[in-house]
Amino acid sequence: MRRTLHVVAAVIVRDGAVLACRRLPEKSAGGLWEFPGGKVEKGETLSEALRREIVEELATDVRVLGELTTDDTDLEEVTIRLSCLRCELVGPAPETSSDHDRLEWVATDRLSELEWAAPDLPAVRLLSVSA
Repeated sequence: MRRTLHVVAAVIVRDGAVLACRRLPEKSAGGLWEFPGGKVEKGETLSEALRREIVEELATDVRVLGELTTDDTDLEEVTIRLSCLRCELVGPAPETSSDHDRLEWVATDRLSELEWAAPDLPAVRLLSVSA
């Protein structure tokens, strides 16, 4: 039976741009761009998991505004169920990340110019259309 991994990501919007993060080269999907976030742990809501991950990865905090999309992506051994939540910063703008080598604020009409990890593509397409 195929395992499903529940993951949550922050679509942080600031001044018409969205925070994109490039994965460290040594990580799976290294060098690809993604929205920051991580695995949902047992007993956590999506919002709780997201806020925990943002504190861990980016040393800041967000306010969750609502869900943008939830999509399943089948990878070799697992299905990733990624819930992307619209957020705004309530802490300082992140400058570094524990899981990424580059952070960039990208205008929504430029999101398609980056090479994204497969699970993030449905949200990227949705954001690009609404640009």
